[in-house]
Amino acid sequence: MAMKIRLARGGSKKRPHYSIVATDSRMPRDGRFLEKLGTYNPLLPKDSEDRVKMNVERIQEWISKGAQPTDRVARMLEAAGLSEKKSRSNPKKGEPGKAAKERAEKKAARDAAPADDAAE
Repeated sequence: MAMKIRLARGGSKKRPHYSIVATDSRMPRDGRFLEKLGTYNPLLPKDSEDRVKMNVERIQEWISKGAQPTDRVARMLEAAGLSEKKSRSNPKKGEPGKAAKERAEKKAARDAAPADDAAE
């Protein structure tokens, strides 16, 4: 059974509240889970201690049993100092999007054309 430690969404529309749960990866996001391990309230300020609450011992026990935290939960564990920070590679992060590239090409062509006329 592939175990995950992930977020399960609760709360009403436009007012999200998440539970950190241990579940089988094949279950729905908000479906059946084996154990609730903590809570996450994104509406609270980032410096609030109530924003993320975790049962550290239970999370470490689930990880030792082979449960894999999702990316978002892994970042919460890194922020709490429970796991080492992983290096993430996103080579396209600084690259402009398709529309921005087209605008840059048009501007370069427009700027080059008057320079050619002036040189003659």
